[in-house]
Amino acid sequence: MPILGFGVYQMTDAQCEASVLEALRIGYRLIDTAAIYGNEEAVGRAIRASGVPRQELFVTTKLWVSDAGEASAIQAFEASLGRLGLNYLDLYLIHQPFGDVHGAWRAMETLQRDGRARSIGVSNFQPDRVMDLIVTNQIPPAVNQIELHPFHAQSAAVEFLQENGVQTQSWGPFAEGKNDIFNNPVLTGVATKHGRSVAQVILRWLIQRDIVVIPKSVTPARIRENFEVFSFELDTQDMQQIATLDQGTSAFFDHRDPAIVKWLGARPS
Repeated sequence: MPILGFGVYQMTDAQCEASVLEALRIGYRLIDTAAIYGNEEAVGRAIRASGVPRQELFVTTKLWVSDAGEASAIQAFEASLGRLGLNYLDLYLIHQPFGDVHGAWRAMETLQRDGRARSIGVSNFQPDRVMDLIVTNQIPPAVNQIELHPFHAQSAAVEFLQENGVQTQSWGPFAEGKNDIFNNPVLTGVATKHGRSVAQVILRWLIQRDIVVIPKSVTPARIRENFEVFSFELDTQDMQQIATLDQGTSAFFDHRDPAIVKWLGARPS
């Protein structure tokens, strides 16, 4: 799995197809989508139009709460694969830690053994929920995709995942612009020091923590800018300064809030 990929959350079909095509042209090879995003077909069209050989790509999609369960997960997987127009997935994730996740995981283990999902993992799982899957099933999650940005560094969760052989992946690396992140004095100071953008500094901070990151953009110049993060390195002082921004809480919502659980569970895929 590439350490830098491309996300398509909240993109319309037209935006998604054009943006994924541009990302693949620039050199991205990891594309992350989900059934709930409603743009798997657009991702599939862009992949086919790109001309990039399938074996060079790493494609991820996700199982929604309403499809969690042993039989329904298989059906949902088949539907996603059909919309993408692919014969296999590189990574299939349980999108939220709700519903019959153990039934879904048993189905996903079967998909991995059959080679239809090369790897399986989870998203938005707290460490205790990850450990529950590890100790009660045969195949441990390969990945946990979680909210991770300078205001929510999740150091303890990252350490736990590393200790248990689970790759951390960041969604929302720019916190969707919350807290005026692109004008934050610490981040702009580090960016100026290196002659880079704040977005590039954030991506570099994640990459140097061995965290896979999937920034999204519909702007070609920013898609390219986000990919140009391998020719500079943050020093120890930079990393320590960015660490001071951690607020220790989500910039979006708490997955352990009953109201959020109810809201997510009521959304159809």
